[in-house]
Amino acid sequence: MLPRLVDTHCHLDDSRFRGDLPAVLNRAAAAGIIRIYCIGTDLTSSHAALALADRHEMLTAVVGLHPNSIAEAAPGDWDAIVELTRLPDVVGIGESGLDRHWEKTPFSIQEDYFARHLALARTCNKPIIIHNREADADTVRLLRDDFDRYGPIRGILHSCAADAATAEACLAMGLHISFSGMLTYKNADAIRAVAATVPDDRLLIETDAPYLSPLPVRGQRNEPAFVAHTAARLAAIRGIEIERLGEMTTRNAIELFDRVRPGSNW
Repeated sequence: MLPRLVDTHCHLDDSRFRGDLPAVLNRAAAAGIIRIYCIGTDLTSSHAALALADRHEMLTAVVGLHPNSIAEAAPGDWDAIVELTRLPDVVGIGESGLDRHWEKTPFSIQEDYFARHLALARTCNKPIIIHNREADADTVRLLRDDFDRYGPIRGILHSCAADAATAEACLAMGLHISFSGMLTYKNADAIRAVAATVPDDRLLIETDAPYLSPLPVRGQRNEPAFVAHTAARLAAIRGIEIERLGEMTTRNAIELFDRVRPGSNW
């Protein structure tokens, strides 16, 4: 029997899925995937995530402005995102956060919009999806400021590549931690060490498709079905069966997003 799995982060609006999305979703279902979270990175992709979720029962939508997209956003895009978060079909906020690798957006503006997303997530009581690339100290600093003012933060440090101290700080502030295909890479011992220590009730898995394909399919376009490879490696790291890992991470996703759609496969 296949384990029940959830892909908590992917970008199925990407043009690389334009020609075969139904087949992608069929392969996901055949691999045991019961829910896929489509994450917005700008206003266009946020609308696309909502449209996909409306057409496909196994998909749900998260809306927001990625730090690398903010500089290209139109003046009214943020207000439009805020309006979208009021829709019941939107289950989370993001992805938002900080990126010192590309810095396509001036860092002070990234910080401003990260704080806006954090406040918005609290206002609408929906989890925030956090992007952190080469910005561990800054990410913790902004999260700490929010936590010290308002208390635990409901959300996900997505595609975790943070060091152990950053992961520990995020966990202490209430966040879940999600692992992508990077967990399977040969040079990812530090990520695997962190993955071994995350408490059972804060652990999640994702693809970040079409990016970060796990071994043994690295080099191919990533897709939700491939989250099973990450799940298998994570289960081995933690010394448990993949069925147990699936049960645990699926329950965590359900409890975090706190949403059951009528007729869904939860």
